Amino acid sequence: MTDGSAKPRRRRKEARPGEILEAGLAEFTERGFGPARMEDIARRAGVAKGTVFRYFPTKEALFEAAVQSRLAPVLAGAEAALADPPGTATEMLRALIIEAHRGVMDSDMPLIMRMVLTEGPRFPQLLEAYHRLSMARGQEVIQRVLARGVAAGEFRDSALLRAPMLIMAPALMAAMWRLNFERLDPVPRQALLEGHLEMVFGALASDAPRPPAGPDGSAAKEQDLSPPGSPAPRCLPPRSSPRRRS
Repeated sequence: MTDGSAKPRRRRKEARPGEILEAGLAEFTERGFGPARMEDIARRAGVAKGTVFRYFPTKEALFEAAVQSRLAPVLAGAEAALADPPGTATEMLRALIIEAHRGVMDSDMPLIMRMVLTEGPRFPQLLEAYHRLSMARGQEVIQRVLARGVAAGEFRDSALLRAPMLIMAPALMAAMWRLNFERLDPVPRQALLEGHLEMVFGALASDAPRPPAGPDGSAAKEQDLSPPGSPAPRCLPPRSSPRRRS
């Protein structure tokens, strides 16, 4: 009888970190990082406040672990696949894009993103942690997949290798749309995914046409993105500087 009653307690103890992480994410996304309190997280998780601090000494540590719990399975799987590729770079990139759409449409990741963007100016450590765990790590994975595809002749060498965040831009747009406009204009999920895949692989195809060149033969120059008041490209009218209020 003693052995039988000990097992549920052991399972309960092992489950506590995960339960605390789920409670923390719920509090963060519902209340915001600043207003969220460790005692409320403990209450939601059904544990004592001291138990929360035993696993996560600060709110920042809890947030970082919670984000890691959401992203680790996907990114770790992609990194493992790159170490021992099971298929082509095309197959890997397609799987990453599909997984990104699942993440923004079927999970609370968009809520986490909104919380980070809203409260990041007041809590820069949130931005740093989210960038390190999600954006930077994800871009590195995508860049490695793209480089592998170029080396294998699957993809052409394009500017996307130097700006890999563009690969996932449609998925991030879907997350923003879901949070703000879903009630007014529901996201066409399947069409969005298919369009995303068409855009990416159309741009990366080894026989894809190059972007139209400018007068000097280049596709774009730094001048094209220069601040207002600098000379505009020849095909556009001159830009006027913003008027200062007197």
